[in-house]
Amino acid sequence: MKLQRLISIIYKLLNHDILSASMLAEEYGVSARTIYRDMDTIGAAGFPVVSHQGSQGGYGMIDGYKLDKSLLGSHDVASLITVLHSLSTMFEDTQVQETIERLQSIEHVHQLPRLDINFQSYHTDTHLLQLLRQAIAEQQVVQFDYINASNERTTRELEPSRIYFKYGAWYVAGYCRSRQSVREFRLSRMLSTVLRDQHFTIRQHEVPSHTAVHIEQPATLLQPEQPISHTSTEVVIRINQNAIANALDQFQHAERQFHSDGSMTIRILLQQPKQTKWLYGTLLSFGENAEVLHPPEVRATMRQKLHQMLERYEHDKPNLL
Repeated sequence: MKLQRLISIIYKLLNHDILSASMLAEEYGVSARTIYRDMDTIGAAGFPVVSHQGSQGGYGMIDGYKLDKSLLGSHDVASLITVLHSLSTMFEDTQVQETIERLQSIEHVHQLPRLDINFQSYHTDTHLLQLLRQAIAEQQVVQFDYINASNERTTRELEPSRIYFKYGAWYVAGYCRSRQSVREFRLSRMLSTVLRDQHFTIRQHEVPSHTAVHIEQPATLLQPEQPISHTSTEVVIRINQNAIANALDQFQHAERQFHSDGSMTIRILLQQPKQTKWLYGTLLSFGENAEVLHPPEVRATMRQKLHQMLERYEHDKPNLL
């Protein structure tokens, strides 16, 4: 019991500036004298415990003290390195890489990780992530056009507060000046994002449970990246106004052109598009809101698949036997 209490107190000292003996005694159900003895034990074990005098005094760790390898096992270090490596890849953060190197020196963890976390996908715009991270760090306003779930396009000004990953997609939350409230935006639906020459003071707010973006189910990842080569074919697709948001989610890296009637044309480069099965499944999911304009063979294949679907509905009642 004493050992568990000592370990718990060490972690508390590492995560707080000053802790009073009376507070610790009350939390662990022991006397203040027992806490004094615990501090002596912790100090004798090599931890630089400092005593602060006065009404606001108590105990703390010496400034600049770093975690000793005895507090982190190789499994803990490997897990931290895995997460940090994923983030450093996304944000190209040299400071995170330096942290990884320091962690590796604790237990000499250089073997391949057993667990790998990849936050990047073909829906991820790393440049936008880095721009938003810069905006948060420098408290700088960002401006962008946004396509909401109703496929409406509006211009927004945001005081970003945090970026997070959920349901297989990246989001940014903050105070929306355009709506004068806290909002959440899905990065794949943000267009023409720029940093404004305006800075803001951090507001005391929380991201509400009911946010501006509502997703009933995680987005399906359908569009694998295709290497561009001389044999690639450009596929041109016209998207109806009612499906703009869905198209932005599914074809984020496509070249986009918006039209005055609210529709959008996208262009993607694919190798052998006629044999690309995921493309037809995705296009069929759009129903009447998508039309292949080019090339003719892809358009013909879509027509063939639609005829095959219609043949299944020629009879009024299906044969259930």
